[in-house]
Amino acid sequence: MISPNTSPQVNRRKRPRQQVLPGSVAPELASSESPVTGAFAALGHLNFRWFYLGQLLSLTGAWMQSTAQGWLVLELTDSAFLLGLTTAAGSVPVLLFTLYAGVAADRMDKRRIILTAQIAAGVLAITLAVLVDSGRATYALVLAIAFLLGITQAFEVPTRQAFFVDLVGKRDLPNAIALNSIAFNATRVVGPAIAGFLIASVGIAACFYANAVSYLAVIAALLLIRLPEFTRPAQTSSTWEGLAEGFGFLRRERRASALIGLIAAISILALPYAMLLPVFARDVLHAGPRGLGWLLSATGAGAMVGGIAVAAWGSRVPRGRLLVIASLAFTLLLAAFSLSRSLPLSMVLLAGMGFTMILNNATLNALLQGLVPDDLRGRVMAVYVFMFLGMTPVGSLQAGVLARWWGAPGALLAGAAVLFLILVLVWTRIPELRRLS
Repeated sequence: MISPNTSPQVNRRKRPRQQVLPGSVAPELASSESPVTGAFAALGHLNFRWFYLGQLLSLTGAWMQSTAQGWLVLELTDSAFLLGLTTAAGSVPVLLFTLYAGVAADRMDKRRIILTAQIAAGVLAITLAVLVDSGRATYALVLAIAFLLGITQAFEVPTRQAFFVDLVGKRDLPNAIALNSIAFNATRVVGPAIAGFLIASVGIAACFYANAVSYLAVIAALLLIRLPEFTRPAQTSSTWEGLAEGFGFLRRERRASALIGLIAAISILALPYAMLLPVFARDVLHAGPRGLGWLLSATGAGAMVGGIAVAAWGSRVPRGRLLVIASLAFTLLLAAFSLSRSLPLSMVLLAGMGFTMILNNATLNALLQGLVPDDLRGRVMAVYVFMFLGMTPVGSLQAGVLARWWGAPGALLAGAAVLFLILVLVWTRIPELRRLS
């Protein structure tokens, strides 16, 4: 610490070496700052600018690959069931490996974990491109690659969530989370559109080649980032004991456990609406494939605006109150969408759902990270990712079963009703959540 008696001239000539705790990289030293405020405050950190640019390109490529992979499976099998099985194969590793990945993120260099995952994903993309280009792609190979890609995501996603604080520090962490939401939803609109053009004009393999090249952007960004040397903490517990420490924190901190429970409820009861959109476009709204495109675009546009709103309002609105409003509004809009039989009205409702969903998810993420101590951040965020992504297949299953009995509108309306009751119960039983800032 600098003595109060040290002169300003000395401060400018010689800056003291700050101690870095084992297992951390001192977020306050992690990035070069410039005077950027407001909706883009996190971009004032040079490290985050590099990472964000790489993510924009890499996510665009990932959405291109996702779109092309679905088209490839349909061409190979002409089976909607096998298409769903391929999606499930990519989700299973989240259930199997995410919690372990959280322990690794707290004990290892986060940048190295992300870098390794990105390199592995790039190799898988180029492998799939070559297989398709040479005519040797089979469904079994596509399924295996989807599973392996899911493993890379199981390690990369929770580690990336914990890595943001190293890039921007705690002050600008909520803004970084909001900007990440903007990137995710902007590329969700752009990536599939580019993929559709490439599939029609060049062929499916071009999408996989393009995705492989996009990984070079984020790999280069990770190599350009300058962080203090990582100090590995002394390992005094096993992996299972490390996991127990993370769950122990959630048991002690009921605000954090309530936030985890909320994201699980939303994933199971509300997010399956995306899976049912093709059914709504074809059988409920009678709008066909073009109508499905409009519905997806409306959702993405609303989500993108929601990300911008969170980035702009994040430091001005009490986040606990914002989370209450966003979660309840999203649930009511979901119920209204299930009852709509008009394409224009459904588009407006989906735009509102995209907007409030991002307000809810980004705010919840920021609040959770604000409650988590740095030495447990990776493990707790792994639980968050496990509930957010890992429960999606469970939600899809329950929505599919209900849709078979009551139809797609009935399935969504039932999910919205149960979720609304859960939200009211949580907000009334745990009032301290509403006071979080």
